Amino acid sequence: MDIITLTTDMGLSDHYVASLKGTILSQNDNVQIVDISHKVRPFDISEAAYLVRSCYADFPDGTIHIIGVDSEPIVNFGGSDGAFPSILLFKNQYFISNDNGFFGAFLMENLPSSFWRMDDVLSNANLFKFPTKNMLIAAGLSLLSGKKIEEIASPSTEYKNAFTLTAISELNRIKGHVVHIDNYGNAITNIHKTLFDQVGKDIPFIIYFKRETYYIDIISGSYNEVTPGEKVAVFNENGYLEIAINRGANGSTGGAEQLFGLHVQDMVRIEFTPKGSRDTIDSLF
Repeated sequence: MDIITLTTDMGLSDHYVASLKGTILSQNDNVQIVDISHKVRPFDISEAAYLVRSCYADFPDGTIHIIGVDSEPIVNFGGSDGAFPSILLFKNQYFISNDNGFFGAFLMENLPSSFWRMDDVLSNANLFKFPTKNMLIAAGLSLLSGKKIEEIASPSTEYKNAFTLTAISELNRIKGHVVHIDNYGNAITNIHKTLFDQVGKDIPFIIYFKRETYYIDIISGSYNEVTPGEKVAVFNENGYLEIAINRGANGSTGGAEQLFGLHVQDMVRIEFTPKGSRDTIDSLF
């Protein structure tokens, strides 16, 4: 089965996403189109990278991922060294995006299997009017039609890396940030369980966020380990620390975003308390 995923900042109130899907289906009526998200914050490459990185491993080999966020190429404009439509081959899947920092943010410390730049499309000014459709979708459809990647792109070894917030560890402390608020209002951080275990496994801790009266001193295995309406911290399926309200959600009883005022880029701090370092948890404040 041919699969194309779509990740864009186009929203669903306009015709843009429908146009993308119509273009795909008019050329390949056997393709399965999967929407990852069309609600990426406009031009937010880091959020797009987070969303795709969180689910690409669930797709089969050969899947083509189209990332239509900040997709208009830049050709030596305003002193820039340019941003060109490109193709990343990674884990036997294709990721097609403008090289605007997405690829570096998506890969993080990983290395690509190969990276390719689509130089030839830049000479056609008409393609710039809707680059996600005219450049990125077109490249994906070319691959599905049987064209080899070297027929539509040239090999390259360099790709840009968008600025992304990184969790850091200090003595008995981890500092991270909220990187995504999901549909329920859950605040997902960039603090991974691997880092947590390295710094303070089996050591008492407190998770501090937003203000001194907002803290959690236990990480639960699931939301329902606390009573409905209670704050909870969990490591999600991808291993990242998440702050939530059990059975709470934006638009109803309120999720962590609404009740705690948590937003993307807000700091989340974990303070560990090794034996003898502090008398009580209260002394953290």
